[in-house]
This record gives sequence, C-alpha cells and structure tokens, in this order.
Amino acid sequence: MIEEIFEETRDHMDKSIEAMKRDFATLRTGKVTTQIVDNIKVDYYGTPTPLNQVGNVTVTDATTIAINPWEKSMLPAIEKAIQEANIGVNPNNDGDFIKLFFPPMTVEQRQEIVKQAKQMAEKAKVAIRNVRKESNNKIKRLEHDKEISEDEMKRALDQIQKLTDEFIAKVDESLKAKEADILRV
Repeated sequence: MIEEIFEETRDHMDKSIEAMKRDFATLRTGKVTTQIVDNIKVDYYGTPTPLNQVGNVTVTDATTIAINPWEKSMLPAIEKAIQEANIGVNPNNDGDFIKLFFPPMTVEQRQEIVKQAKQMAEKAKVAIRNVRKESNNKIKRLEHDKEISEDEMKRALDQIQKLTDEFIAKVDESLKAKEADILRV
C-alpha cells in the first residue's frame, strides 16, 4: 500500500519536472530553436492547429526560423497567429514562406527571460510540494484507518520528504543549467 503511494508520488513529481522542461524549451536562448513556436496555434479551417502541423518549421541559422506551409493559402493565417502569439518578432511573408528574424538578445532581454525561467521553476516546485501534501494526506489516512502503525506512518512521511527534497534539487539543477544557457552570449 505504502509502496504504491511512493510510486505514484515519484511519478507525479517526474511529470512536474517534465512539464517544467517543456516550458523551458519555449524560452529563447542565444540561439533560436523551433520550440519557440511550439505553442502557436493557427486557425486551420476553423480548428486551432499547432503551427508544425500546417507546415515545415526549420531553423535556417542561429537567428532565423523559416515556416514553409503545406498550403500556400495558409500564409495569412500563419502570419496572423505569429503576430498574436507575441514572441517578439514580426513575420516576414515573401509569398512562398514566412521567415522570423530574431535580433541578437540584449542583456536586459536575457535577464527578463531568466526571470521567466525562475517563475517556471517555482511553479514546478509548487507542483512537487502539492504532490507531497497529497501523498502525506494519503499516508495519514492509512494510519487513521489503522491500516498502518504510527511508526510506519512516520517512516513513510520521512521517505516522502526525501523524495520531495530530491525533486526540488532536480528543479534547481535544471534552472541553473537553463540560466547558464540563457546568459551565455
């Protein structure tokens, strides 16, 4: 019973870290990646569709992303979606494909992106702490229902705390790496 709670706790905490890493991928570092446009949805015949499902999204150099739609009639809708996404660049439409030219980042922009990364990391920590609270409550309920002893409950709560500390450390580690990546010129 307790082992199931540990497994569930570890699984949920892993998911919190994965979500944070997906969020980190949308942040811009010195070099552009296609993940910057991953969250952009294009109106594809009335259905919000991810940008990478209406055309090829490629990085042509360190500061440029090219979007080649599978249907040329989608160019205006893609252009509009990019402008509405407010990712810091204006799309350049040449009639065949759209290019996004990202200017080199200033120190202020880098610091602002680091702030966003810290907020994402804090969100992950809160999620991990919520998982801890939920697991602790399940264990206390087991003790209350006399399914486990008080000593077993205390050991289990300590184990949950160790798991929490381990995952919080992983979040801090990931944040530190992302911060170094963002600030690297």
